[in-house]
Order: sequence, then structure tokens, then C-alpha cells
Amino acid sequence: MAPNRPSSKEGKPPNAGALLSDAETQFTVGNLDEAISLAQQALETTGEGGDFELRALNLLGTLHVETGDVDDARGYFERAVKLDTDGTVDEKLGGGSEKFLFLAQLSEEGGKDSVQWFERGAAALRKQIQQLSEVATGRTPEQQAALDEKQQRLGGVLCAVVEVYMTDLSWEEDAEQRCEALVTEAMMIAPSSPETWQTVANVRISQLKWDEARAALKQSLELWQDLPPEHPAVPEFPTRISLARLLLEVEMEAEALKVLQRLVSDDDQSVEAWYLGGWCLYIIGEKMRDGKDAAANGDAEEWKSVWKSARQWLSMCLKLYEVQEYEDERLGGHAVELRQSINKEIGEPVEGEEEDWEDASGDDDDDDDEEMQD
Repeated sequence: MAPNRPSSKEGKPPNAGALLSDAETQFTVGNLDEAISLAQQALETTGEGGDFELRALNLLGTLHVETGDVDDARGYFERAVKLDTDGTVDEKLGGGSEKFLFLAQLSEEGGKDSVQWFERGAAALRKQIQQLSEVATGRTPEQQAALDEKQQRLGGVLCAVVEVYMTDLSWEEDAEQRCEALVTEAMMIAPSSPETWQTVANVRISQLKWDEARAALKQSLELWQDLPPEHPAVPEFPTRISLARLLLEVEMEAEALKVLQRLVSDDDQSVEAWYLGGWCLYIIGEKMRDGKDAAANGDAEEWKSVWKSARQWLSMCLKLYEVQEYEDERLGGHAVELRQSINKEIGEPVEGEEEDWEDASGDDDDDDDEEMQD
């Protein structure tokens, strides 16, 4: 770890701003303990009511989130809220929406408590967006980038509130109306965000509006599926896992398989990605077997090949499940049931079949996927 910043030649201790800059540098390179130590020194140096107090509190809150010290993180953010109650202080000074959004996620109560924190964060973002939008002409590239970023973030916050209303607060009388209002605003403010359309699809599924759900999922996919893996517009891994589940729910198996092939390419240790891929291929094969898939190309035995691939995905899932001591018993149980069903229909796997993971997730499946869409 890097040593603490030394005193100046005059014997004076470093100022809080310099300590915070050093703390942020240490955070960037992953030295969390050193970053916390420096940020704590900065907080003590600036003192209560000091110029750098808010910035120090926010940084300490973020650092403790990273280390998993949730109670400490919550305490720092709550102190920060008292200094910037509506999020209008300049972000360079530690103001803005971030502390509210963290507190929404760290809430012990969840439900309405999370929603009220999200709403305070959303209100702060709306004010920032309004200020940036008022620069109608002559907006600098930096200002435009800031506006785009705030709009994307607000869209994400609105989607997060929808998630709360569809889970913890689904019993509320106005839950559906609130969700509709939130997704409508999200579509207006962040139409280029895949998460927006994914959330719209989730709401439409809950309303049994299957065609609208499929249209929203297609819109979400079109925004990122042809982008390279490192592109910032590609959704986070957990978001794409949720996307795959939604695609399966609306019977868009071909699209789900493409998403899942990319997921296991990004992280071949994901139990859930292998499980969903196996389930997806099982459904595809089942439809072929039962004559419900018009793209089976007239090959009466093609479904067996697809089920062999499904078995490989499921076997990889169960192998990782055991190694990682995965805790989702329902997932593990369903994977076992699917594999047993396959074995009953097409026989036990031949020696070495289940070890050929490249066949399970590589070009062969891409070819199958293309055939199904022809």
C-alpha cells in the first residue's frame, strides 16, 4: 500500500482537499484500506462544517459500500444528507443525487423507505437535467455529455422504483398506476437505455400484454446486441441475466439463447447463465419434438441434438453449482429435473459428451440458432 501523504516542508499537515485527492487515487487503483484511512484523515482535518466535509462523507460512504461495511456506509451517507438535503450542492463539493440512491439500496426497511430515497435522488437529478436543458444554444460537448449521463441515470432510478413496486410494494392499490407513470417517464427521459425497455417489458408481462412485452424486449436488444463487449452501452451482467429470463417468459427462445451464449462467453463461471441456457435449449428441443417449431427444417431427429446441447449446459451448471456451493436450491433442483427428463427421452450421455463444453456454448449453437430463425 502507498504511504500516507507526508507533511509539507513547512511542517504543516496536508490539507483536506489533498488528502481526498489521494484517497480517490487509492480507490481507483483498488487500495480500499488506504483510501479509507486518507478519507478519514480528510474528514478529521476539515472538521464539522468544513469545506470538504460533504465530499469526505460521500467518499467514505462509497468506500464502505465497496468493503461491505453497510452500517458504516449508511451512517456516512445519512450525515451527508444533512449537509445537502435536496441534492443541489455542486457535485464537485460532494453534492448531488448519489447519496440518496445509495441509501435507497442500503435501506434496512426496503419498500416505501427505499422509494422515498429513490424519489429524493430522482428529484435532484431532475433539477440538474433542467439546468442543463436550459442551455438551449451553445451547449458544450461536456455539458451535453453531462445531460445525457443525468438522463440515463434518472431513467435507471425510475426503473429501480418500478422494481420495488413490482416486488415489495406489489400489494399497494396504486402499484400498477405508479409503474405505468414511471415507465412512461423513463421512456421519455431515457429512450436509448436498454434498461428502460427491459423494465417496460417487465411491466407489460405483469399486465399480460405479451405482444407489447416482446416489442419492448426487441427494442432493448437492438440498442446493444451488436456492440462489442467492452462498449459502455452493453448492460451489466445481472441485467442481461434478467433479460434472458424475460425473453424465456415471452417465448423468445432464439433471442434468449444469443444473450446467454454471450453471457457464458463473458463469464463461464456463472451458474445461472449455464442453467438458463440449458433450460432455453430444452424448451427449443421440446417444441421441435412436439412439432411446435416451424423452423425444424423437417429433420425429425434434430430435437435430440438440441437436447444434447441442453444437457451439456445443465451439466456445466450443476458442476459449478456443486463447486461454488450455490445456495439457490430451486435452481439446482430444476436443473436436475431437466437433465433427468432429457436422459429418459434420449438415453444417458456417452462417455466424454458432457465434458465438451465448447460444443455446448460455441459455434454449433450459433448455427442452430440461425437455422431456427431462417
